[in-house]
Amino acid sequence: MGGPGAKLVATNVVVEYWLARSEMLFTAVEGVDLEIADGEFVAIVGPSGCGKTTFLNAVDGLIPIADGSLTLDGREISSPGRDRAMVFQQPGLLPWRTVLGNVMFGVEAQGTMTKSEALERAKQQIELVGLRGFEDAYPLELSGGMQQRVNLARALLTDPEMLLLDEPFAALDAQTRELMQLELLKIWNKSRKTALFITHDIKEAIYLADRVIVFTKRPGRVKCEIRVDIPRPRSLRVKRDPKFVAYEDQIWESIEEELTVKPERLLAGMPG
Repeated sequence: MGGPGAKLVATNVVVEYWLARSEMLFTAVEGVDLEIADGEFVAIVGPSGCGKTTFLNAVDGLIPIADGSLTLDGREISSPGRDRAMVFQQPGLLPWRTVLGNVMFGVEAQGTMTKSEALERAKQQIELVGLRGFEDAYPLELSGGMQQRVNLARALLTDPEMLLLDEPFAALDAQTRELMQLELLKIWNKSRKTALFITHDIKEAIYLADRVIVFTKRPGRVKCEIRVDIPRPRSLRVKRDPKFVAYEDQIWESIEEELTVKPERLLAGMPG
């Protein structure tokens, strides 16, 4: 059971895949215990292929868990639901729809609002993500960063209990990525949605999150968690702060341990 104020509770979560070609059961995530409080921003980092995105997909209900328990607001997660919204790495915008049309698409599909209400709230979200004046623009007329803002506005319009973000800035150039991190924090500071963010970028995780969770190499387990004691709001200049750099070193050392094969483990695998 989760503690007071817990929004998401993962208890001994296991996620497995059946690999048909090799006829093997593949364990991607094993024994994950994790709680996220209401309104908290949590980032997960770890070695490539450690199960970060797999765990996020399980939280979204896109894939089932093989064992353990995964609950949101005390309800077991068994399928996708309106209480969660996913922001993927690629915006996935409909090219024949304008910015306004793309932002409204989710609530239109859900049928949870009248057209006039959806229109009014979509305009509010477009302003929130800094795209006022671009309501009638089409995706091909937007930069990558602007397209991802549309993606974020579309997710926020559904008013989810939890926002799930799967490396949403990974495809952007370095400068745009930093600006989008800043914009995301501004938006999050206003909405205070519970957020789970997957990234390979350690600096990005520290800058955005209240806590950074480090996964082990596959199968993914929670190796450690680091509470980021840096006041909000945060400017990009905070990345040069000695405390920030110390967090970066701590997290990188934890991941590096997972990537380094120790000599005794090599010897253990050699024939006697």
